Amino acid sequence: MTQLFKMAYRDLGRNRRRSLFSALALGIGLALLLWMAAFIQGEIDGSSESAIKLESGHLQVRAASYDESKTSLAFTDLIADPAAMASKIAAIPQVAVATTRLYANGIVSSGDESLGVRVIGIDPASAANDPYRSGLVGGTFLTADDTGGILIGKTLADKVGVKAGDSLTLLINTSNGSVDQQSFTVRGVFSTQVPTYDQTTVLMPLAKAQTFSQAGSHASAIFILLHNRADSAAVAASIQSTQYQVLTFEQMNNLLIQFEDLSNSYMWMLYLIVLAITVTVIVNTLVMSVFERTREIGILAAIGMRSGSIMSMFFAESGMLALGGILIGLVLGGLLVAYTTVYGFSIPNFGLTGISQNNVIYTHLTLKDTITLSLMALGVTLVAALYPARLAAGMEPVDALRGSK
Repeated sequence: MTQLFKMAYRDLGRNRRRSLFSALALGIGLALLLWMAAFIQGEIDGSSESAIKLESGHLQVRAASYDESKTSLAFTDLIADPAAMASKIAAIPQVAVATTRLYANGIVSSGDESLGVRVIGIDPASAANDPYRSGLVGGTFLTADDTGGILIGKTLADKVGVKAGDSLTLLINTSNGSVDQQSFTVRGVFSTQVPTYDQTTVLMPLAKAQTFSQAGSHASAIFILLHNRADSAAVAASIQSTQYQVLTFEQMNNLLIQFEDLSNSYMWMLYLIVLAITVTVIVNTLVMSVFERTREIGILAAIGMRSGSIMSMFFAESGMLALGGILIGLVLGGLLVAYTTVYGFSIPNFGLTGISQNNVIYTHLTLKDTITLSLMALGVTLVAALYPARLAAGMEPVDALRGSK
């Protein structure tokens, strides 16, 4: 076996330039695959993190009859004593934050511009609002006793042409089915790096939102963040009740989960296509090697080398090319992924509804993807060597010697 590898190494060295370019082609292909895998994982991680922090939390508790698609404000669809419930849930060891929120549909208008928005009543002191607080790009954050101020997303501010300190009119649905309208001062403008979310979100203190929507002391949901996402099912089970619905992140973000599964399925197909194109270079290299070494193969067969050993020699050459290509790919791909992991890159806003798509993606390459793609590159390369190996092993010694003249 050692002798076979020595012969394979010697044969690759006969045309070093061709061997180098063959390994380089595989390396570039693998580097591209590593970056693609890191891109998909980074997008999934970013979207999941944004969805958890901004929209769903790890868990939400709602009234049993609450319908999110209707954003109902009827008392029967709201939680009657949300403060007490949030305090009780916050005492659970796995829970990091449990805060009360009220959701309502509305329309903001400034001058001739009007846009539909989602109004969220929040407890300004809650740590659940850190993404808004840290994302302020102008103005100040809300206080619990502010009765005339709101926060709006940067995309929305740009759309209606307002900035911190300006006034705009907000029209909102109320619990009795009517509509109320009031002028508010924009206390601050925030950016969550999710343009679709920033375009449709208006924040106001919970007490003011309850008064404005005529919801009394009721709330739409208890927004819950955990120390560890893996505890979602256990915590949900511990607070389950026939009076309320307890929803996990997966249940509230079904579209995102389906999008992730679909993306992964298509990416595997793309991986195979890229590798198949790349290894054709190695196939070409080995086939050329077969025809260049016809006489040598004939001599080896004539002195008793079995066809299986001849095939093994070409598989060894293919394996060496693959290992060289994998090393090149790991270096090139690692450098590319490292750069986009640190600095990220901007992508256009595709306006996907139901998915919190960040406008900056930071790639994330996992050890599992690295090992899987490297082994896939090695496996596909070895399979690709089957044809030239069989071609060499199938030569008759006499015909090979004659064909070399």
